Amino acid sequence: MKKIMLSAILALITSVVSAQVQNYNVGDVVDDFTVTDTDGNTWNLYDLTSQGKYVYLDFFFDTCGPCQTTTPIFNEFHDTYGCNQGNLFMLSVNNGTDSDAEVIAFENAFGGDFNHAPAISADGGAGAVDTNLGITAYPTYCLIGADNTLLINDIWPISNLSTFSNTIPTSANAEVMECSLTVGETAGIDFTIYPNPSTGSDIHITLALDTSFANVVVYNILGSIVYTKTVSQNTFTIAPIVTSGSYIVSITTPNGTVNKSLIVQ
Repeated sequence: MKKIMLSAILALITSVVSAQVQNYNVGDVVDDFTVTDTDGNTWNLYDLTSQGKYVYLDFFFDTCGPCQTTTPIFNEFHDTYGCNQGNLFMLSVNNGTDSDAEVIAFENAFGGDFNHAPAISADGGAGAVDTNLGITAYPTYCLIGADNTLLINDIWPISNLSTFSNTIPTSANAEVMECSLTVGETAGIDFTIYPNPSTGSDIHITLALDTSFANVVVYNILGSIVYTKTVSQNTFTIAPIVTSGSYIVSITTPNGTVNKSLIVQ
């Protein structure tokens, strides 16, 4: 099956659809949108295109098998062409059913060993974009040009990096370029959690850089806050977490936000 159709309860695989952007034809001007990614950064489509950027969108949801398979290739594409610092800009857009915590967990589990494209959850406005473009099957990869027109309504099948590279318009003048920042440095911070996996007690966190303050929030997989703390030192512990499962530790400093997964056994 080419792609998984999303039913009302996201549990049924129904049919195969070819052209995935249903509300626009190639050549149509796409409506503007503004979204906020899981790191708290805000992105506006028309602001990006006004800079001459060509915008690739990846529509997904967290339990979609083909999404899990192709997301690392999309992130490799993002990494290979400069992590949005060149003329190409990549965004991963959820279908509007998954929270920040769920999208972060998805990226941690399936995003691959590359700098990941910014990911938008339901919390960041992904659902409105998904609805506006009329996405009915997942994953859907499409391309919007610097003139705000839909250039490609469905990039599929995804085999490897060249699948995406072969879609780059000549007019984009895109070049392979190294990311100037690592994943942690993109937000200006990084941190380690140890032990991880953990028994839930004596969870230690060390920030890579000294900071005047850090706001620490731990989410469960459903996106509910289970712990929050503000600290002013770069090494600290968090309160015991007694329920086993997957969690997201989100740390915000004056330099930005970084999210990492925590497993409690």
